Amino acid sequence: MLRTDLDFDFPEELIATSPQRPSRVMWVDGPLAEPREITLDELVERPQPGDVWVLNQTKVLKRRVFAGDLEILFLSQPNPDEWEVLFPSRAFKIGDQTELPEGVTMTLTQKGRPQRVRVSRELTRAYFDKHGEVPLPPYIQKARSERHNTPQDESWYQTLWAADPGSLAAPTASLHFEQKHLDRLRERGVLILPVTLHVGLGTFLPVTADDLKDHAMHAEVVEVPLATWDRLQAARAQGHHVWALGTTVARSLESAALGKLRRESDAFRGETDLMILPGCEFRVIDRLMTNFHQPQSTLLALVAAFSSLAHVKACYQWAIARKFRLFSYGDLSVWNK
Repeated sequence: MLRTDLDFDFPEELIATSPQRPSRVMWVDGPLAEPREITLDELVERPQPGDVWVLNQTKVLKRRVFAGDLEILFLSQPNPDEWEVLFPSRAFKIGDQTELPEGVTMTLTQKGRPQRVRVSRELTRAYFDKHGEVPLPPYIQKARSERHNTPQDESWYQTLWAADPGSLAAPTASLHFEQKHLDRLRERGVLILPVTLHVGLGTFLPVTADDLKDHAMHAEVVEVPLATWDRLQAARAQGHHVWALGTTVARSLESAALGKLRRESDAFRGETDLMILPGCEFRVIDRLMTNFHQPQSTLLALVAAFSSLAHVKACYQWAIARKFRLFSYGDLSVWNK
């Protein structure tokens, strides 16, 4: 698949810059079905008793720090005084320094994607809580004409069930749902089970290779509790459906099924660089709930694998014509096998 195959046109005014309550839902019954709109309340009536609804309980970190006009995303910490980061470094040379808040000096030690820097003192969680912002996607900043977050973003860009800190982006399909929706699912006998995938470069970096098979996916940390795995496998054996709330859930479960994670006493754990493209077979999930994704993204390729690229693009144009809101703060789509 070529990167350009994942292109589609959309009006920029459809980029959502804040959540809308309730969200709109595009429902697609199968690989050839015409899309239609349902409500969020109608959606939670669709799973049947015994079905499994799997969600990602990762928590987004406040890791975006401004040094004047320079915006730096702190990714991971190989050593106490060393970080992997992303920032616009074209004008920087190895050894160049930048002053961060509280007089911390950051020195560029390695260029690339990501870059590596050394800091003059350890940056703790308290430091990021004080000086960091949640890392909103750049297209939201552009659509707002504002690089800094609003005060509301700290809660808007965090799921209701965020529990395990470690993510650099929200699992955005989960942002649509409130406690009343989970309560209703449980009332109806639907199993709600957790996994954790800490969103990193593998999810949100754009595709740069002309052919997607040449795109290098960065590994992301995953944990699938054995309790989740065993219960969903039992449900599948009884003919029930597995509903993945988001592409991160899909990648977590499919990574476990493919043996990409090590099995421990209580969970499958490890890192996954799984990229799901059209032609891939889904071994676990048969219902996918996810936002509308950007052109030329691995997330759009994953949705195309669940249906077909032509069908997904046709459904997207249907939604765009009806002014569904797009991307991280936008509306929801639901795809059925």
